[in-house]
Amino acid sequence: MTSLEALPLLRDLVRIPSVNPRGGPGDGGETAVAGYVRDWLARHGVAAELHEVLPGRCGVVAVVPGRDPAAVLLESHLDTVETDGMTVSPFDGEVRGGRLFGRGACDAKGPLAAFMLAAAELARGEPPPHTVVLAGVCDEEHAYRGVLRLLDVLADRRVVGAIVGEPTGLAPAVAHKGVVRYTVRTTGRAGHSSRPEEAVNAVSLMAPVLAHLAAVPPDVAPHPLLGPATRSVTRVRGGTGPNTIPGSCEADVDRRTLPGEDPEAVWQRDRAELAGLGAELDPPFTVDPALDTPPGTPVVDALCRALAAHGRPSDVQGMPFGTDASKLARSGIPSVVFGPGSVRDAHAAAESVELAEVTLAASIVVAAVRGIEGRSAENALGGRASGGGRGREGERSCEGERSCEAAAGSTAVRTSRGPEGHGSADPGPGGMAVRTPRGPEDQGPPGPAPGGTAVPGSAPAVPEESPCD
Repeated sequence: MTSLEALPLLRDLVRIPSVNPRGGPGDGGETAVAGYVRDWLARHGVAAELHEVLPGRCGVVAVVPGRDPAAVLLESHLDTVETDGMTVSPFDGEVRGGRLFGRGACDAKGPLAAFMLAAAELARGEPPPHTVVLAGVCDEEHAYRGVLRLLDVLADRRVVGAIVGEPTGLAPAVAHKGVVRYTVRTTGRAGHSSRPEEAVNAVSLMAPVLAHLAAVPPDVAPHPLLGPATRSVTRVRGGTGPNTIPGSCEADVDRRTLPGEDPEAVWQRDRAELAGLGAELDPPFTVDPALDTPPGTPVVDALCRALAAHGRPSDVQGMPFGTDASKLARSGIPSVVFGPGSVRDAHAAAESVELAEVTLAASIVVAAVRGIEGRSAENALGGRASGGGRGREGERSCEGERSCEAAAGSTAVRTSRGPEGHGSADPGPGGMAVRTPRGPEDQGPPGPAPGGTAVPGSAPAVPEESPCD
């Protein structure tokens, strides 16, 4: 495989806009990308089909048969973030200095292209030790409904491990942070701005809350790969007009959690902490678990050995961002995050990826898949969010501990609240917001599988008029 092979494939993918609609109308182009992936793979000897996730929004699943029907999953996402503020043309696929520019080039069409090249290479040679399933999923940038639908599609298939495509700079990432997002509110009394003494300014009430959030970090020990938990204010809203004292103010808080933290306990602690400053907290509108896969699992071990064979660093690392891997891991599929590109270039104004890195990623994935020979699903350790292992911050040896304590309360939940990701969530025990499944258009997360390897669930029916046909 060469960069010349990666260029036309990745450029075609980038030229198909697939901006996540975030609850708005349409699919943003995800289905068009899924169709392209299916057709490209078919031309390279790999059978693939589309699956409807939401009305008009499709993912794609391809299979390379192996000697063992138990599968290795290669998963990446089709959608991208918005293009506002970009300083390069988002959908031209311009190439300069060996890098391809455009929205999604790095996150995550570069990893997707690497997986497609790997699947084509595996299909050309001797059957791999395990069947390979390549999945391109939708909605990763918003509500993770693509990976949840994928778990339904894989319900009857045993999966020994997953490589999840994200920009890690070709590092094997076995851990990443989770997130709890909630809204904090202050309430005053509105009034005319000419008579402020008769009103209570809710924005002024919010000021010490914001100062506290900026100055006081979460009280939790750092993780050896991920460092400290963080808490950030991402949006503030208050006031109705320039001549009215605001009677209410609200701020959105992004709390990045570490493996072992219980999302509900995190929210409850923050609620008690901020209540002392006169603020109230809404139940979280987003909850997503952290990831901490034991480094000795077969899929991680095979990837590390493939990296070493290609002259690349093979120490496992942690990433600060969330991925589909935590949902796969919670369902019993040991998962590692890997791909070309740097997270610094993801979502960036001049997003890009090095073409040679895409090609190298594909070769490493081929070697990793072929390197799991003789390691059955029964040998795969459960990859649910778990802790353990020691090493330098952000890095851990592949020869580290082979078992880790399971984290408490790692419920995989993503909620939304409308077009901007701010819709309804059903309160669970203790007021915790949890997503309740309501059918094919609103898939909730599946429960853990017995034995930790089989994926539960049943695939919802696809309408006859599905655009995924």
